[in-house]
Amino acid sequence: MSTLIEIKSEDDWSNHTSAIPPTALQIISFHAPWAAPCAQMRTVLETLASSYPITEPLSTSWVSMNAEELMDISDNFDVTAVPYLVLTRNNEILETVSGSDATKVREAIEKYAKASAGIPNGNRSSAAATTGGNVATNSSTNTPAVADPATAPQHSTGDVKEDKEELHKRLTTLVKAAPVMLFMKGTPSAPQCGFSKQLVALLRENSVKYGFFNILADDDVRQGLKEFSDWPTFPQLYVDGELVGGLDIVKEELSNEPDFLKAYSVSKSTAV
Repeated sequence: MSTLIEIKSEDDWSNHTSAIPPTALQIISFHAPWAAPCAQMRTVLETLASSYPITEPLSTSWVSMNAEELMDISDNFDVTAVPYLVLTRNNEILETVSGSDATKVREAIEKYAKASAGIPNGNRSSAAATTGGNVATNSSTNTPAVADPATAPQHSTGDVKEDKEELHKRLTTLVKAAPVMLFMKGTPSAPQCGFSKQLVALLRENSVKYGFFNILADDDVRQGLKEFSDWPTFPQLYVDGELVGGLDIVKEELSNEPDFLKAYSVSKSTAV
């Protein structure tokens, strides 16, 4: 899977750009350490990057850089605020996104990534499963491998205490970090409660591509999400930024509608 690379110098940037093919979609994120929304944007981009396979030749490139430390590069891209995202290909700026709106960022990246893969821009219903134009790395079963510890990386933003307003903003971004987001105790490969373990198994059985957040690693999120969602227990599953509920609700939804999560399954067929 692709990863978000931190560019720390102009030499790093020059070496990186010279090493990738001109046809690759470059996702360039500008940040500053004092801006809280930048941490939210990093979470979003790390989740999205993990959904894109590393191809040959490289189809997407994901980098992040401090806008204030690399002023010449920032000036070249007319960066006047952070977080700021720039999408380029063949040295041409395709689109820019200012702010930390996860939905806008995801849609912009998917639009140009799919265009390069020959997928019509309007066909976005299975974005979580096919963001890179490929259905799944395990093409024989189209099911996330059990050995894979997660279908998206774990996210934790540390132990810094936040005021209520900033935490609400971060939670609003986190629940949209992936089309399907699971807030759980532990990780998919090492759940720390039976309910989380069962919900992970349900998602895996239905071949769902999802992001996850280990609430045991961030007490602000653990406590804040209870009030944010008005749901006192974990795990909690969100789809397109909306709370579905815990294990019992997800089971009920799947029982009533077996195709409830089909749009987010890596086994969903996609025209290429």
